[in-house]
Amino acid sequence: MLSQILPWIQIILSVLLVGAILLQQSEAGLGGTFGGSSSANPFHTKRGAEKNIFIATIILGALFLVATLLSSYLQIQ
Repeated sequence: MLSQILPWIQIILSVLLVGAILLQQSEAGLGGTFGGSSSANPFHTKRGAEKNIFIATIILGALFLVATLLSSYLQIQ
């Protein structure tokens, strides 16, 4: 039963994880990519929605890791 549902759980978690990563704002910006200097504060504190998305990304990554390890364990047996 779990071995049939687990691939779907992994697909859903992967889509949510990609979405959470894409929603995060880049700290360096496009100018930092090409060597431009940024006047942004290097000691930036995440607040509000930015912090919630950051925490959600960590949780989704951990859940995806657990689902992948569980899937590997079930395939071995």
